[in-house]
Amino acid sequence: MDAKALKRISFAGMLVSLGIVYGDIGTSPLYTMNAIINYAGGLQNTTPEYVIGSISLIFWTLMLVTTIKYVIIAMQADNHNEGGIFALYALVRHRAKWLVIPALIGGAALLADGTLTPAVTVTSAIEGLKGQQFGPFSFSHNQGTVLIIVTIILLILFMVQRFGTGVIGRSFGPIMILWFGFLAVGGIINISAYPQVFSALLPHHAIMLLVSPYNKAGIFILGGVFLATTGAEALYSDMGHVGKKNIYATWPFVYAALILNYLGQGAWMITHAHDAQFASSQGVNPFYSMLPDAWRLPAIAIAAMAAIIASQALITGSYTLVSEAIGLKFLPKMVIKHPSNVKNQIYIGTVNWLLCIITLGVVWFFRSSEHMEAAYGLAITITMLMTTLLLFEYIAMKLNRVVAFIIAAFFFMIESVFFLASIAKFVHGGYVTCLILFVILAVMYIWYFGNKRRESYEGDSEYVSLLDYCDQLEALSQDETIPLYSTNVVYMTKIKNDYEIKRNTMYSILDKGPKRAKVYWFVTVNETDEPFESTYTVDMMGTNNIVNVQLYLGFRRTQSVSVYLHQIIDQLTSQGILEPQNPKYSTMKNRKVGGFKFIIITEEPADLSNSPIKTADRRLIASRIFLQNITASPVDWFGLEFSNVVEETSPLFIALHKDTYLVQRKIYHTTRASRKEKDDNLKNQ
Repeated sequence: MDAKALKRISFAGMLVSLGIVYGDIGTSPLYTMNAIINYAGGLQNTTPEYVIGSISLIFWTLMLVTTIKYVIIAMQADNHNEGGIFALYALVRHRAKWLVIPALIGGAALLADGTLTPAVTVTSAIEGLKGQQFGPFSFSHNQGTVLIIVTIILLILFMVQRFGTGVIGRSFGPIMILWFGFLAVGGIINISAYPQVFSALLPHHAIMLLVSPYNKAGIFILGGVFLATTGAEALYSDMGHVGKKNIYATWPFVYAALILNYLGQGAWMITHAHDAQFASSQGVNPFYSMLPDAWRLPAIAIAAMAAIIASQALITGSYTLVSEAIGLKFLPKMVIKHPSNVKNQIYIGTVNWLLCIITLGVVWFFRSSEHMEAAYGLAITITMLMTTLLLFEYIAMKLNRVVAFIIAAFFFMIESVFFLASIAKFVHGGYVTCLILFVILAVMYIWYFGNKRRESYEGDSEYVSLLDYCDQLEALSQDETIPLYSTNVVYMTKIKNDYEIKRNTMYSILDKGPKRAKVYWFVTVNETDEPFESTYTVDMMGTNNIVNVQLYLGFRRTQSVSVYLHQIIDQLTSQGILEPQNPKYSTMKNRKVGGFKFIIITEEPADLSNSPIKTADRRLIASRIFLQNITASPVDWFGLEFSNVVEETSPLFIALHKDTYLVQRKIYHTTRASRKEKDDNLKNQ
């Protein structure tokens, strides 16, 4: 959607919103009430008070956390129409350095959740097949069959990502309208059996349940209740795809459909709790059980489609999240591709297959949605807590710290209770979430703080002023005694505001060659807080062949430097700033641009044992370099795959190396005669 479409309500925008934004939270009725039953120890142990209190907790959790915090408050904190925890961090990071901590933790937790959502939603949907008879086809209660079907669905889903999902994405909206309509109708036809269930909308039932003797789980029941709102973060994260106004317009419809379905499931649970057929059965899912037999197959089919859409939303959301994290220097560089013409749609192969492996691992490790629920939800409570901390700074920036503290403290208290309830599931599967989260967070920590520590040790001796070398570069360019290295030599390096440049860059030009060129380009890529910014500045530095280019790219822009540089040289040539280069030999008629050589200098962590760098910092920096070497190369990252690239290596921290110098003991001035006399003495001995 274009920028204008994001700022208005439209039918198309609302349709896209339903297809993109609500997949996760929209599939929560598949497993939330099932978890509530498990907390009671089985359907036969539930009571009307327990069921009504549980639905009341769900209703008010969706009201307070999803509606008020995210839809009403958080969506005001948009970064040029973009939302999500990283976009929020980009808005407030200038206020305090410590804000990077909640941003890293929240982002890692959100990525961890991206591995669990496809597993639990698709498994919950397919489990509806167990024990069903559809004409000549019958499905046993064997969970192995479910796992095979789930694995096939997920494998196909991850395999098609590389081709883009623009075509099938257009059908997501209509399917989700059908899904939410089905949720509402399925709930309504069951509410009539116990209309008193509407009393769950009164808040005192929620409060009473937490201290009620009917609730054997106590406050820990909130771990199951929280499953109903796990997609709340997606509302905020996907704001940039559909626009906040379209979310405002569609959320009431989605909210109503969800609550009607929960009320219907609750009414069915109350009226069937003591049925003989459920007296000893385990794993009763009221979502499917409350439906008429003729509805089961269509319900399973549409639930599977909704689960796939939810999974698709989490997968593409993970790509976006990783792309933003790379732009903010939270994660190593990875190759980002655009597989279709759909705006903002990206594909990151590394992320796709890591998600695939982890998701399938979760499916086969837990084997059932009931067991997966123990790991599900914990990561999102952590993300929500971190978002609240960042929102505190945003509200303080827009209003004042007193109002910000009151609002943040209110939500932090609620989410802390949910976190405590979820962490209680640690030994039952929550440790898997924590393990995934820890690995992602470790990578983020090493990359971000390893870079910071490296910068802190790069003193003045590591940098020189480019201005001091302009005369040499101009003279070298005119020195015809030296062979022409290339018409244009481009260094992908960072030039600071005072024209300081890494010493190894000038060493590469003047001492390794030297490299004679008609034009020297020094290109710096700057990541900005505006998601899709793509601007540049040019500084000729008082010359006609030394160009300092500063590219300013938003944290959601890919870095196709070769393409950008050709645009820049065309503009500078047409403006008369650069002379046309007119290569003598070319397949292109009237070509005005000569050849390019891109020089990329990579730094290697040489032996720093004799340097003043602390041991912990040395290991952190070395770990960051290791990650750099196993992820996307600079050639791939800068979009130089089809360019003439020369890669050079340089030791890290040249000035910090303390070489061991030899000490001169004595100088000998040996003559031929004295050498012959010495040899004769040796023979006689």
